[in-house]
Amino acid sequence: MKAKLFSKNRIAAAVSVVLSTAAMQPVLAGDNDATTQADAIEIIEVRGIRGSLARSMDFKRESSGVVDAISAEEMGKFPDTNLAESLQRITGVSVSWANGEGSQITVRGFGPEFNLITLNGRQMPGSGFTRSYNLENLSSEGVSALEVYKTARAENPSGGLGATVNIVTTRPLQRPGEQFAVMGKALYDSSNEKGDDITPEFAAVYSNTFFDDRFGAAFTFSHHRRDFQRQQANIQGWQANVPLPTLDSQFVTDARPRDAEGNPIGNHFFPKDMNYSIEDLQRERTNGQLTLQYAPTDNLTLTMDYTASRALTGMEVIGWGIWNEFGGNINGYELDERGTAIFADIGGNDGSFTASKGTTEVKARSIGFNADWQLHDDFRLQLDYHDSNNKTDNGADKGSGNWGQVILGSDQLVTKIYDYRTGDIPQMEILWRNGSTMLQPNEIDSNFGQFIHSPGESEVKQLQLDGTWYNSRFNLPLLEIKGGVARTEQNFGGWEAWSGLRGGPGFNPSFKEIFPDSMFTLNSTRNFLSQFQGGGADMLTNYYYTFDFDEAVARQMAFLTADVMGSDAFVPDAYFNGITSQSSVKEVTNSIYLQSVWEFDVLNYPVQLNAGLRYEETDVTSTVRQRVERQVNWESASEWIMQYEQGEETFLTLTGKHDVFLPMFDLRVELTDDLIGRFSWGKTISRAPLGALAGGRSLSGSPRPGARSGGQGNTNLQPFESSNLDLTLEYYYAEGSYAAIGYFRKNVDNFIQTTITDITIDGLHDILNGPRYNQAVADIEARGEQATSTAIFEQMLANGHGNADGRIEPTAQDPLIVWSISQPQNTDSKSVDGVEIAWQHLLGDTGFGFGANATFVNGDVKFDTESLEQQAPLSGLSDSANLQLFYEKDGLSVKVTYAWRDSYLIGVGQSQGSSDAPPQFARQYTQWDLSVNYDINPQLTVFFEGINITNATERGYGRYEEQFLFARQYGPRYAIGARYRF
Repeated sequence: MKAKLFSKNRIAAAVSVVLSTAAMQPVLAGDNDATTQADAIEIIEVRGIRGSLARSMDFKRESSGVVDAISAEEMGKFPDTNLAESLQRITGVSVSWANGEGSQITVRGFGPEFNLITLNGRQMPGSGFTRSYNLENLSSEGVSALEVYKTARAENPSGGLGATVNIVTTRPLQRPGEQFAVMGKALYDSSNEKGDDITPEFAAVYSNTFFDDRFGAAFTFSHHRRDFQRQQANIQGWQANVPLPTLDSQFVTDARPRDAEGNPIGNHFFPKDMNYSIEDLQRERTNGQLTLQYAPTDNLTLTMDYTASRALTGMEVIGWGIWNEFGGNINGYELDERGTAIFADIGGNDGSFTASKGTTEVKARSIGFNADWQLHDDFRLQLDYHDSNNKTDNGADKGSGNWGQVILGSDQLVTKIYDYRTGDIPQMEILWRNGSTMLQPNEIDSNFGQFIHSPGESEVKQLQLDGTWYNSRFNLPLLEIKGGVARTEQNFGGWEAWSGLRGGPGFNPSFKEIFPDSMFTLNSTRNFLSQFQGGGADMLTNYYYTFDFDEAVARQMAFLTADVMGSDAFVPDAYFNGITSQSSVKEVTNSIYLQSVWEFDVLNYPVQLNAGLRYEETDVTSTVRQRVERQVNWESASEWIMQYEQGEETFLTLTGKHDVFLPMFDLRVELTDDLIGRFSWGKTISRAPLGALAGGRSLSGSPRPGARSGGQGNTNLQPFESSNLDLTLEYYYAEGSYAAIGYFRKNVDNFIQTTITDITIDGLHDILNGPRYNQAVADIEARGEQATSTAIFEQMLANGHGNADGRIEPTAQDPLIVWSISQPQNTDSKSVDGVEIAWQHLLGDTGFGFGANATFVNGDVKFDTESLEQQAPLSGLSDSANLQLFYEKDGLSVKVTYAWRDSYLIGVGQSQGSSDAPPQFARQYTQWDLSVNYDINPQLTVFFEGINITNATERGYGRYEEQFLFARQYGPRYAIGARYRF
């Protein structure tokens, strides 16, 4: 009954190949000696769903600590086409979505930045200027297994406070002989309108060994394309406690509770805007991997591998909506009991129609070398090096080289209505000065255009040396000792170039004449957001205009030249004003670890102990390019623009340092032949977000009232450090069947909180509430008119306070601007605990089976929606559940999967939210998928896939569900295809 951990001899290695397929062997811990016996044994592999589940269960059972895995169903076929969506089948793992696909993972309530992704044991760089790895950019065809390590392990690189996810790819010498699989698929996305209704996906996986299995080569290639449409309603942010005017009671409904004097109790909140958009996207993903292996002797295996991926996403967006400025322009409102505006009548500002266009490219590549040398039966040495990078470029549009947006519309309105008293999405309506609620094409004017280029790159260079000693000589319960050293150099960097608001901004002077009526197409909302109550033809404003982005750019370039506009000339170039900001962070980590495995009996119960310690030192260097701010101009009723000193740019370099001790131990007890208990304790870390480490101070380039914000980094931030406790009980009661329940607790020190401090900066004066501004307000009110921001701007120009370009500049008599500067700091400790349950069952030989799991998490890391104080909550914390039902027999397999995730905090801060850093929450999400496979013969399989077959939608909100933030609609997608293998 005692489960001895085998020493690495040839017999044990051969047995391991027979008992479990090589798909489950990671490259840095593989048994290379197995290849020398491959011709002497018959490898029996069970393919399909049952085989995948059985291998994953066996891996879980035999591992130290709390580990889960997903195995490929066969070569070139993973359970899901998307790796993130596959991972959500694992207990404790939930997925965040991007473009209707699984993108990043949350493990046990800890979001993407808290989880480490490795490829064959190697630390992978994040996407662009971030630590988070987007799994949707990596295809599943070349992946043989996903391993999720939920508890600490000294030998693993640090960074996985939530979990470390290891992606295991094909190794030819682990599966001797020739193998080949090719797949073709036709994808139909029901949301598509502008692209191709049917798009292709194909993949090929080839592996072979030569020269008596001494040399092996494996190659994987895949290409995927998807054309689709995303429809969206959106509010950029909510403003807290904006000034409320004194209005007649017939125009005000305030449901907040009252104090003894009859005054309302609590805060109040108004939306900054309300907009809608239709985004047509074309996404292509190409992956390739080449692996070469050479075993010159039975004891030495050399491996070189190269992995590359390229994801290209082109986007064309049209949108429409309203913009709200706050002051004395609120004409009426209705607040609910928590102070959220569910109805508002607001004057001033504008209504607009927009067109945006851009292409984003994400390119990743990793090249690595590994030497695995079994010096003798008792000692093994491994040397591994890799150089990996990930580049993100949102200026991949070959025509423009940047992301661009053009906003046309009008400020000739009487009032704007925001209404969220019924339905799933808020409504908006504008009463124009033409006496109707519809703007005519000949009234559409130029507001502004803006162009942005913000590329980023993340790079990891890592050298690791590991040695393992196996105890075959001493009569001790010690089985092995493993140790190693590593040096990891990570570089993250990026910059942003912003054109500023070209061609204006604003509608003064007017340029309606440069846009012919024929340029605009009137559209109905009949088919827009039809999955939501209040969408489609039921929308209050049931029309919108569209126009061609390129034509709008060309016309404004031709007419809004420097001769007409001076420095505001319409130039579609992100680098019109040079590089706006630039920063880089370099982290160099030296580490050493020691880990041991022991086996002994306690009261006749077999016990395995895995104990270890990892020590790391990290040096951080931050370099930030800073521009010198000169003044803030009021350039139109809705736009305030920062002006910079010409040529006054500096590079600021700051350094930081930290070190960590990361002890761990796993205890596994075989209570019976089928019942295993586990107890694990250890420390894990996640390093601070890259943006927080970048030093220097930056101020908003468009500091509108209520959004005078800035940020300052902190290079000396310490990493999040978590002490983790796990208790699990696992019952393996039949072949491929088990049930498990576990409790976990994470106590996290050095939690990072962003504190916001109000400061003034010498020389940066505020036109708002200055003497000229107040005089304009007095002039307007003296005429009995409403002092909206539009009216105040126009009055200040009429009073002679504009410059030659019709812009208002500050003077020394104006007060200084009050800036809300945010800076991250390490603060207190917080804790998270939870329960995980899982049940996997195969119903004998019937072909039926199921897998189900659920995770329930809690902790003192939630966002307090009633407080306007700065907070340090944990994003991603939520309960989740997954269900998989399947039938597999006589060549037919049918699988239905269900995924549910409860509402969770996406993050803190809204793009146009007030300085109290309001939250963003996602509502609960449910998705059903379906797949059917039929084997025509042992080599050929045809299949059908249905993804999001119930047309699930995404919704988000702020402090309360009434503070709407977004609603997104995609639509189901289906695929048919065939797979051939030999």
